[in-house]
Amino acid sequence: MYRLARSGGSRELLHWVSGRAAGWAGLLAGDGTVLHGVTRSADGTGVESAAMAGEYAKGLSGLDARSFAFDRGPHTALLFPLDGPPDAAAPILAVVAPRPLPDGLAILLSDVAMPLAMCWAAEAVERKRRRVDLAESRSREAVLHLLMTGQLSIAHQVAGALKPTLPDPVRLYVVECPSGRRDEVARICAELSGGRSWIVRCPVYARHLILVVPADADAAEQRLGLRVAEVVTECVVGVSEDVPLPDTATGYRQAFHALAVARGLPDRHARFGSAPDPAVAAGADGARWADELLHPLLTYLPRRGQDPGSQELAATLASWLAFSSHATLHLKIHRNTLAARLRLIGELLGLDLNRVGDQAALDLALRIRATPTGTARARRDEKMARPPLGLDDILRTPAVREWAAQQLRPLTEPDTPRSATDPRDTLRAWLHCEAQLTPTAEVLGISVPGVRKRLTRLESVLGRSLLQAPSARYDLWLAFRSLDVTGADTAR
Repeated sequence: MYRLARSGGSRELLHWVSGRAAGWAGLLAGDGTVLHGVTRSADGTGVESAAMAGEYAKGLSGLDARSFAFDRGPHTALLFPLDGPPDAAAPILAVVAPRPLPDGLAILLSDVAMPLAMCWAAEAVERKRRRVDLAESRSREAVLHLLMTGQLSIAHQVAGALKPTLPDPVRLYVVECPSGRRDEVARICAELSGGRSWIVRCPVYARHLILVVPADADAAEQRLGLRVAEVVTECVVGVSEDVPLPDTATGYRQAFHALAVARGLPDRHARFGSAPDPAVAAGADGARWADELLHPLLTYLPRRGQDPGSQELAATLASWLAFSSHATLHLKIHRNTLAARLRLIGELLGLDLNRVGDQAALDLALRIRATPTGTARARRDEKMARPPLGLDDILRTPAVREWAAQQLRPLTEPDTPRSATDPRDTLRAWLHCEAQLTPTAEVLGISVPGVRKRLTRLESVLGRSLLQAPSARYDLWLAFRSLDVTGADTAR
């Protein structure tokens, strides 16, 4: 009994008792609810036995006895209330077995009551610990979500009840853990960072941890990603540049892109290479264009109070652009709810959200609005004084053209791995097919695994994630479009 208690807990003990009784064994709450139930009898009466035991358990509170036996038909129910702490109701051990009962069964049940009570108490403590851990994990996830949607004041308020305080500036890490070891890796990261990191279990990817680390860390802490990869040999780590706390979403994208590169490196660690941001390159004209494009969404008023407003729709759009269908996990909503919101957003903006081009335009507009490029009044004045702008107008500006050329330059570098097919042809076909692998394979005349293999190689060349969201497909579409509308694709 004690060996089973140590190795398998209450479930293994009940399984063993059920076998000895040739019937049903379980733990019941005082109202007759079955907490655990096991049957090893061959007569298939487990459900009836549980109902019988639950019925008798309801009437025990007024009886002053330590054990009970009830006969019904060919079965006998034996009930033993277990001992428990004074502030919690202990369960009842119940066994329903056919008559005649095995010899010594009642003595056996009285003996098993003590280890079973100990198991139940230990498991109750473990359940409480898990609930506390889950509550803290969800709170940290909520803080990260607020940071990534730009709601800093609320994030600081929620984070005030947790530790450590939110740093500023920050460096983002995305740690890809071995399957089933995320909690263990989280503890290792907390130890290696000296408790200074915000560690969040990613709500989208079950193997990812997101670390928000102070950017002013000392030399040892700056090597946190390498140390994690060294300690846990199956971990892969991507690290962002140092960014201000309001730019947490940008830092996460950078770390995620670096993770795609790190998977192909021997030390399984990579830091995001410095690169310009199209939202910054777009300048004041870009800010005016973004306001004009998003105006129907940002000024939307729902007809009913329970329907999502403009802020919630904008957050839904940003999450979907970043995580695609996984936005349901990020936002904790049903896929039908996500689909309905996206239909509404598409109608408000007059865009086809199934097209990568429209997705890229919205992604750029949201990133521009998150980038401080001037006061809202200045934007309003410009909007009133100038004619409306289109996306192509923004992509023709010199700063954006330079950004586009820099985005695609790695594809033409001398040390870029060469094949019979120009990598730009693969990317253009992929983007033309709305980033879908099967149509791309048909256009290129190769297999779907062949397309995936090409794109995986290009992830290392570009230093960006392509196949997993957040993906660089929006930046690549914008870069190709910029060169096309200006006739500047001279590298072809």
